[in-house]
Amino acid sequence: MPVKKTTKATTSPISPSNFLKVNSILVSQPKPERSPYYEVETKYQLQIDWRSFIQVDGFTEKEFRRQRIRMEEYPCVVFTSKNAIENFFRLGEEMRARISEMTKYFCATEAVANYLQKFIIFRKRKVFHGNKSIAELMPYFVKHREAGPFLVPSSESGSKDVAVVLKEAKVKFQEAFMYRTVSADLSDLKDIKYDVLVFFSQLDIKSLFDNFPDFEQGNTRIAAFGKATAKAVMDAGLRLDIQAPTPETPSMAMALEEYLKKSNK
Repeated sequence: MPVKKTTKATTSPISPSNFLKVNSILVSQPKPERSPYYEVETKYQLQIDWRSFIQVDGFTEKEFRRQRIRMEEYPCVVFTSKNAIENFFRLGEEMRARISEMTKYFCATEAVANYLQKFIIFRKRKVFHGNKSIAELMPYFVKHREAGPFLVPSSESGSKDVAVVLKEAKVKFQEAFMYRTVSADLSDLKDIKYDVLVFFSQLDIKSLFDNFPDFEQGNTRIAAFGKATAKAVMDAGLRLDIQAPTPETPSMAMALEEYLKKSNK
């Protein structure tokens, strides 16, 4: 990794000098089984490495008990992520909580709902899910309003989007902090340099500087997915070279390929 932080963010267009050839890319996520990145890697003869910049640490039973929450007292549970599911059932087992088979589960997306099958016998009558966001569950929240109260397992930073929707639905609910997201140890990357770093969250940027406080961008290109991530990049005094989603490049893989068409032509 290069070292020493730059001093000023820039939103100026990428100049031709920034389109240096790319030979290596580091994606700040765990390596997936299938990904469009693999086609990009082959097409442009690159090396793409995968490394999560953050990790999830579950609360201990002692930490959770400080919230004085009895999980079995909540007939409805709202899940927004796989981490929320894993830590809910882990803590439930550690605390010997008797979770009723009649508990209703409300999942932000179908992928989250499908992950729930690892922990319960899946029945349509008690599992509800949206397609892209928790807001799509509003009709279900209203319909089951009297079945509550609802429990919302979340990270220690909370679930603001869920709280807004549940308040709008006039549902009684309780947030339960069950895990925290922290910076991963990246010390083994200290002497490794990549041409492009790809980030997907503000926490990725925090982890970068937690691990390398004197990070200097130099010729390293930085790609960011999402407005919040892009803002974090620029707030950190870094140059943003590649951004997604845009109308032309809705995915990061597409945004990278558009850049590579110019850098690796």
